[in-house]
Amino acid sequence: MNTDLLANGAQIIVAISVLFVWTFRFHNVESEFKNFGYSILFRSFVGVAKIALSTLMLVGICYQELSLPSTMGMALFMLGAQYAHTSVKNGFQQRLPSLVFLVLCLFVIGSQ
Repeated sequence: MNTDLLANGAQIIVAISVLFVWTFRFHNVESEFKNFGYSILFRSFVGVAKIALSTLMLVGICYQELSLPSTMGMALFMLGAQYAHTSVKNGFQQRLPSLVFLVLCLFVIGSQ
């Protein structure tokens, strides 16, 4: 199978999943950020940034020059999510989604 096709699929999975969580599952986001002890302002910044990066990741499928920077940005947020989950001693199941998305982002970055 073509690596470009797999990388595009990974971009789509990460972007759509993040958009879904930050729009339709926002109550979970609120709960997590409260558990982490983060402010509403910080949560809002992360949300706007992740939605923008997700959109750019999708657009990056057609405009390749947007793919790498948006995926690198998303990878940094997923790395931050791993840190946040670890700092409050969340279990592996709670860290798994951001870990999977981090691995997918790293795959996309590596295939560029």
